[in-house]
Amino acid sequence: EETFGCPCIAGYGMTETSPVLSLSNSRSDRSLSSSERYRVQAMTGRPIPGVEVQIVDEQDQFLPWDGKAVGEIVVRADGVMKGYWNQPAETAHLKRNGWFHTGDMATIDPDGYLLIVDRKKDIIISGGENISSLEIEKTLMSHAAVLECAVIPVPDEVWGEAPLGLVVLKKGQKACPEELIKFCRSRLAHFKCPNRIEFLESLPKGGTGKILKHELRQLYRNA
Repeated sequence: EETFGCPCIAGYGMTETSPVLSLSNSRSDRSLSSSERYRVQAMTGRPIPGVEVQIVDEQDQFLPWDGKAVGEIVVRADGVMKGYWNQPAETAHLKRNGWFHTGDMATIDPDGYLLIVDRKKDIIISGGENISSLEIEKTLMSHAAVLECAVIPVPDEVWGEAPLGLVVLKKGQKACPEELIKFCRSRLAHFKCPNRIEFLESLPKGGTGKILKHELRQLYRNA
């Protein structure tokens, strides 16, 4: 906003939903401090008119809007697709009980604001605890030496899964795994932190620059 001199808001949607589902522009309350206004504007936002949103657990039961419970975002609206072309099984799996299951995990606060915490397939379940890979990645990215990173689950004999941090360092910067693990533990609950960090020259990306975590999971599935 300071650089371009115009309001900046966040939004959320998918190809399957034509595409916009929510916007965060309606919370720019003048009574809020700048830091608080930026925080809420950076949330995933509230559903636009005509869109209904809920979060559900593994049994497809609605979860409370308390800003803490994490569940999968489900939506229904006129703009949601009818189905995938010639893929009835996939369509039936994602469209259940009148709701489209997005695969995105989020919280909803009492004001109806969504905050996405991760993709469902990227959630790491370690010792029965759900760990957001995005939360760890944001923490690692705040380290001065880190250029980019990805966090994926790897098998763990004790906890079932554990977070593995894959890191690309900035040119000319140095860091060791122990330093980055300690950095994470100073900012996150210890059970959320990776117990392994590996350094790579680069991370696999798609045409839009998105890191291809499925390739990394395949590469490290027996790590």
